[in-house]
Amino acid sequence: MRMKRRIGAAVLLLACGGAAANEVDVSCNVDSDYDFSLSERSVILTRDSGAPRRLVMRRGRLFVDDAWVPLDSADRRRLVDYEREARAVVPLARDIGREATEIAFIALGEVAAGFSSDPDATRGRLETARAKLDRRLAGSMSANRFSNDELGEAIGLAVREVLPTVMGDIVSGAVRAAFGGDVARLERMENLDAELEALIEPRAEALGRKAERLCARMEALDRIDDALEYRLPDGRPLDLLQVERTSRRRADGA
Repeated sequence: MRMKRRIGAAVLLLACGGAAANEVDVSCNVDSDYDFSLSERSVILTRDSGAPRRLVMRRGRLFVDDAWVPLDSADRRRLVDYEREARAVVPLARDIGREATEIAFIALGEVAAGFSSDPDATRGRLETARAKLDRRLAGSMSANRFSNDELGEAIGLAVREVLPTVMGDIVSGAVRAAFGGDVARLERMENLDAELEALIEPRAEALGRKAERLCARMEALDRIDDALEYRLPDGRPLDLLQVERTSRRRADGA
């Protein structure tokens, strides 16, 4: 599996901030100089520049650039723990990405269905966009690969492709409702925020809880990394990743 640099920050911001009932927005920013991948036996970290450029963890052993390095028993246990946590992170991040995508399309679908001048055609366009997104996500989230960068690009591209058309349909439907005296549709437009909140809030809260678990696992990886006694030949620690959790209390209505 593969997880690119700046692991999960965008997904966590969406998930933690999306739960409408929460009074505090929480973000968990994870940064690393390394690309992260998993094989059946190893955790592998690589980067294009800097030293070391390649690390392999395998059942408590550590390979640095071109050789296995000696470790004490405490560090071997830490590396076993690191590998276990790393393997738990990828499926959880994958689930968060899928669910965030589902929430976005549910919201678009509800708006389109209620206000488009041609709801069936708009739903069809949304389904086409969703199918394209599913194909793109298959490339960034699979049984042996995860790339948060590619996930974000796929979701962003899908929304950019479909949003102009959907918004055009919605505006057209709103204009027709206004000029045609469609009171029911106009009243529903006024209640749109409440309808979407009722629809999305439970899923957003569940997604926020998953994001919290992911953040906790990333923090666990960071703690293990910081606790390693092994030092590079120049005396530096490995410093594989950094996790920063921030929060802010939302103003009323934010």
